[in-house]
Amino acid sequence: MPYVDGFVLAVPKANIERYKEMARAAGEVWKELGALSYVECFADDVPYGELTSFPRSVQAKEDETVVFSWITYESRSSRDEINSKVMADPRLAGNDWKDVFDGKRMIYGGFESFLTL
Repeated sequence: MPYVDGFVLAVPKANIERYKEMARAAGEVWKELGALSYVECFADDVPYGELTSFPRSVQAKEDETVVFSWITYESRSSRDEINSKVMADPRLAGNDWKDVFDGKRMIYGGFESFLTL
């Protein structure tokens, strides 16, 4: 079963094209360094819930859209190894992407798969 890193974040609608560029560049690096898959999705049908919702979880503002993404790996150990290589990769280090979205409102974590149908 694959190991999964999952992410939810808010991207200003004005930065969507820049985010797409960033995601494509990052995804290519992750895949080259061993990730099994890299998926990025923009919100399409994500209502603002009364108690919980994707927009609430990242404090999305009116001028932002929610991004849901995930990366899969063979195992937790391969994820840890790949991520350390990605973070040291010079192709991502020099890019000015810090202003594309607010990383403080990003939710992320690693998940162990238990079922795939």
